[in-house]
Amino acid sequence: MSGTLDDVPGIRVGHRSLGDTGCTVILPETPAICAVDVRGGGPGTRETDLLEPHNTVQHIHAITLSGGSAYGLAAADGVMTLLEKSGIGFPVLGESVTGPIVPIVPAAVIFDLLVGDADNRPTATDGYQAAQAALTREPSKSNGNIGAGCGATAGKLRGGFGQASTHVGDWVVAAAIVANPVGEIVDVETGALWARPDIRINLAKYRALASHTGQLNTTIGVIATNAPITKSQAKRLAIAGHDGIAWAIRPAHSPLDGDTLFALTTAQEPANVDTDTMRHLSHAAATVVSEAIIAAVMNAEPGYGLTTLNELFDDTTKVHP
Repeated sequence: MSGTLDDVPGIRVGHRSLGDTGCTVILPETPAICAVDVRGGGPGTRETDLLEPHNTVQHIHAITLSGGSAYGLAAADGVMTLLEKSGIGFPVLGESVTGPIVPIVPAAVIFDLLVGDADNRPTATDGYQAAQAALTREPSKSNGNIGAGCGATAGKLRGGFGQASTHVGDWVVAAAIVANPVGEIVDVETGALWARPDIRINLAKYRALASHTGQLNTTIGVIATNAPITKSQAKRLAIAGHDGIAWAIRPAHSPLDGDTLFALTTAQEPANVDTDTMRHLSHAAATVVSEAIIAAVMNAEPGYGLTTLNELFDDTTKVHP
């Protein structure tokens, strides 16, 4: 499976890469219904309570994913600034009345302060530039150490930013994930990837790598679709997406992770799809999350003293197709 979040009509993605950290902005072309599900024990988030289905605000204007731990939440300030300048935001006094607007920009961060320079953290300026890159559709590579995935680690290995997409009937379901887990993506007994047992590495090389036990981490990301779902159904997609994390990473959702998944739809008139359709959409959400994690680690590049998955293949192991 391949594909990107851009496969979903009405979605733009922009990055600001800073070497050992960075930030990523997911920007719907029109306000999008969005929900969130947080499973990790140590989340770093912003504006997540308002995404609950029972709360008033129904649409978001962007989502920010960032490195820098809690410091990186400042990147969302810059996203808000650019959106306000562009006339994008929630009209406080109503659609028909001129007045202030407030861009709704939920955010989540990963812990990457132990990679490179701990003082190098995404700022509001970086968030502004990532949002600008999204607005202008600035070209970038799809997977690897870009944006919020620059300083990501995946257990013993270098992590990254990954994407995948699939179709459910006429609709697209896609995921963009920053793979930065405490847990491992590799079965230490067999050398196979948990989510892709057809992919195996040199187990002896893997076992020889230093352990990162006790390190703070987090896997965060966005599931996007153009299926006409409600806010409650978006919540269900976010919940189901965490199955994809558990398929690809073990252990998942640990006390030291802050695993957070947003789910949004670009459909402008949600119609409450039926239960059978939601079943297929939920399975697709888990699948693209899992595949996006694999895409992140498969495209990671050497650096900062971290070993990549690709460095652990040899003639006795099956290289990713």
